[in-house]
Amino acid sequence: MAFNILIVDDSPSMRQVIKRTIQISGFDVGHFYEVNNGKEALELLKDEWVDVIVSDINMPVMDGITFVKLLQEDALTSNIPVVVITTEGRESCLEKIMNLGVTACIQKPFKPETFRNKLIGVLGTEQTKTDKENSLNGYEF
Repeated sequence: MAFNILIVDDSPSMRQVIKRTIQISGFDVGHFYEVNNGKEALELLKDEWVDVIVSDINMPVMDGITFVKLLQEDALTSNIPVVVITTEGRESCLEKIMNLGVTACIQKPFKPETFRNKLIGVLGTEQTKTDKENSLNGYEF
């Protein structure tokens, strides 16, 4: 089963790194949606359905924290899993992020297999391992 993924990040290059990392991981993606900030993400979610959101925290216009809070307030979007990408490593900060309603955090730098495992975990799905997965070692983004 293919999943639709929304990538929310103000950096076009980081969106491409995230997208490419997920592709390399072998995770089954139907469609990638990409936006620059939380405000654009909320607008997109009015017309498109996604299975999971991958979001940065620090963005102009609407940051990731405000975005996640607004997602939680809407019955249509409150159940969409949110995976936050962060450079933050302090346990207290990660706990604060998780308490907002975030489903999972991935710390930078990240590896394709880490991304794949997190996505499978948050979506509660099993995906068969491919030969491609065995070749993931050594990649880090």
